[in-house]
Amino acid sequence: MQQLPLEIRLADFALFATYFAGPNQAAVQALQQAAQAEGPQVHWLWGRSGSGRSHLLQASVAAAAGQGRRCAWLPLAGPAGMDPAVLEGMGNLDLLCVDDADSVAAEAGWERALFRVYEELRGTGGRLVLSASCAPGDAGFALPDLASRLASGPTWRLRELADEELQQALQLRAQWRGLELSDEAAAYLLRRVTRATDALFALLDVADRAALAAQRRLTIPFLRSVLESDNAN
Repeated sequence: MQQLPLEIRLADFALFATYFAGPNQAAVQALQQAAQAEGPQVHWLWGRSGSGRSHLLQASVAAAAGQGRRCAWLPLAGPAGMDPAVLEGMGNLDLLCVDDADSVAAEAGWERALFRVYEELRGTGGRLVLSASCAPGDAGFALPDLASRLASGPTWRLRELADEELQQALQLRAQWRGLELSDEAAAYLLRRVTRATDALFALLDVADRAALAAQRRLTIPFLRSVLESDNAN
């Protein structure tokens, strides 16, 4: 995987195996194909905050890197002061995943750089996956040629999970962490924490560390104590 000149690292949990697809199975399959250098050249993935956009982009890069492909994940809403020049040379990658692409819409330097890297990737057969909080037509790109190219491939909207699916997503993440989260304990968390998956998973990570330190299982009384401690902080 190409190393960026920034402290950008993939999250350890950001794998296809840890993402509960639910109603988003088609989007997951499309990104798995992109990681294998198959399918359309460009994909646009969008959804609300906490819908798993960054997870899927990082999972795509992790999968491509695991197969020896040249790839990179670039979170545009991340480090302050990032310059469009960071895209130089990325047109030679097999897969480039650009997170929060709409955060640089209407910024001329970024739009020119994105247009250039799109054309370079098209010329070399590389794939481009972008994420945003909205559909490509609503992103606000000022450069018409860029807007049309980024909207030329499949657009995937990440759908919210129902409660039963959220419970399964929590249990999948817990299992990957080596934890056992019963149906009752998962339901307890869902009744007391916002339904945003990032908030739920963040709490699960806190519970994981607390359980490891205390050598405890994720029972409802233990989760209650973790919630009380987290709220106190």
